[in-house]
Amino acid sequence: MSDADTTFRIAELLFSGLKCSHILMKLALEAQGRDDPDLVRVMSGLALGMGQGFNCGALSAGCCVLGLYAGRGSEVEAEDPRFAAALDAFSGWFHASAKQRFGGIDCADIMKFDPALKAERCPALIVEVWDKLKEVLTEQGIDPTAARERSP
Repeated sequence: MSDADTTFRIAELLFSGLKCSHILMKLALEAQGRDDPDLVRVMSGLALGMGQGFNCGALSAGCCVLGLYAGRGSEVEAEDPRFAAALDAFSGWFHASAKQRFGGIDCADIMKFDPALKAERCPALIVEVWDKLKEVLTEQGIDPTAARERSP
């Protein structure tokens, strides 16, 4: 998907009422050619800083997206050995970037509970986070378009 297509898709999903955490998981699933409403639904718990303005939903959802690709899914499945490095690269980038630009990593720091500020900042942040997630996955040798094989 081109950058323009991604931006349009994010705008479309925002217009539908989905929040940053839903959108990032939906983009990951769509990149893999999959749909999983249950997985998108669980991302609701991360939206708007867990509903309290805590850690930005794009940060926590981004970590979950990395888990989709490289995390552990069952008692018999091992975590991909690249997961920790991917998580460190992504969360370190987000922390440094958000701290410099917004003063912190919390939803309250970024949008300050101001609908106009949210409309200005959040769509662009979702695009940046999605781009960074794809970059981190690729750097770790993980194909963002491929679903992880399931263990028995």
